[in-house]
Amino acid sequence: MRSFGAFGALLVAAAAAAASLPAARSLSASWIAAHERTAEFLSPYYDVDRIYRSMKGPRSTEPVSLEGGRTELVWITGYSADVVGDFGDPSGLEQFMCHSNLDLDAAAYARRFAVDHPVSGRLFTVSQGQMDLEFPPGFGIPILSNEPLSLTTQVLNLNYERCDLRLRHRTRVRYVRDRDVPFPMRPLYERAVYGLKLLEGVDGRYGMDPDARGEHAAASCLPGRNADTFQYRDTYGRVFTGHWIVPPGREVNRTPVDAMLALTKDAVVHYIAVHMHPFARSLDLWDATDRCIVWRAEARNSAGRIGLDRVDTYSSAAGLPLSAGHHHELVSVYDNTTAQPQDSMAVMYLYIEDPDFRKPAIPPGAEGPVLAAR
Repeated sequence: MRSFGAFGALLVAAAAAAASLPAARSLSASWIAAHERTAEFLSPYYDVDRIYRSMKGPRSTEPVSLEGGRTELVWITGYSADVVGDFGDPSGLEQFMCHSNLDLDAAAYARRFAVDHPVSGRLFTVSQGQMDLEFPPGFGIPILSNEPLSLTTQVLNLNYERCDLRLRHRTRVRYVRDRDVPFPMRPLYERAVYGLKLLEGVDGRYGMDPDARGEHAAASCLPGRNADTFQYRDTYGRVFTGHWIVPPGREVNRTPVDAMLALTKDAVVHYIAVHMHPFARSLDLWDATDRCIVWRAEARNSAGRIGLDRVDTYSSAAGLPLSAGHHHELVSVYDNTTAQPQDSMAVMYLYIEDPDFRKPAIPPGAEGPVLAAR
């Protein structure tokens, strides 16, 4: 059994308190369901007339915001996307989903909200197998109602050599206005950890000193083959890819993610979304210090065609603890059952509670982005 000391005691106490208040949880869930607003965005149409592998299909990026006019604090509570045709029916079209990404200017957001943790420019990614995210009731990402956002959508086609389809993305962002919420919302921020394959360098341990000794320092994977052009570099001059080729057969890849987590203190994760590609089997967040799985996502592949039907998500008001003093790794398992190499990715989007969040002071009548003050 895992031991987390004083931090664990606090979590147990918090979980017990939450368990004693089912009526309050039910109230927040029912209130949000009744008062949640939705901002909907339709992408341009995409012509799908040939095979498009992951990350290779038609795409677009558009500026969006949840609301215009008056500046106020809102809380994003959910995000979803689907692929639709001319009549708006998504039936059977999920197999053409590559991804929908919602991004913001991380530096500007950090200034406006005066946060003391690293801010990711990515708010959400949904993809085939996981196209709807919903935070536990009472949790949300704080953001300005007119915050400038960037929405990128892309389609793919993994199965049909000949087709003639006209498709587009329908993306929905769900949120509540802070001035309307009758209970305290609990703030979340996103931190992504991702699998990597070595392209250039002395070993496969991202962000770890190649001259270090110990069980966590040794290389654990062989060099990989890049499936795209984007690359990551660590502080030791090594080059990695997060979009790699899996040869026929089973592959297990381990990536240290301490540098990506950048934890300066213990944290609690309340939601996890996962991005993987077809032929994925599972993705683990592994605590190498305690030698246990923090959480595992399993993937269910489509029958009779290439694709993902489902990838697990994690959602909990109690949450999963992450210890800042522990070493964490991401472990992906792919099983390429074809005779041809296939592309792959492995990402966990962790939504972590920010206990130090303070609401920004927004001047009455403000109609543009503001600077927050702690």
